[in-house]
Amino acid sequence: MELNEVSEVLVELGRRLRAARLKRDDTMAVFAQRLGISKATVRAMERGALTVQIGAWLKALWVLDELDAIRPVLEPKESLLDRARAQHRRPKQRASRRSR
Repeated sequence: MELNEVSEVLVELGRRLRAARLKRDDTMAVFAQRLGISKATVRAMERGALTVQIGAWLKALWVLDELDAIRPVLEPKESLLDRARAQHRRPKQRASRRSR
């Protein structure tokens, strides 16, 4: 992913953040206060600035009750090769005990 693609994603996230803030009928000042950040940081987030810390984004998701949306991003992914290997593994069997 190139830096340009990252910028595009952040701009889209910023648009969505602004729409969510306005849907809640929060001013930028009220929203910033709820997040514990400055109005300038909220403005930067809504513009899609690369300089905003991830903590500010996570706080915003928490305030908007959307924090669970990010959890799948951090979950380990199983590769196709791992899946194929798991399907072909046979359960290990123990030898039967014979009475002697």
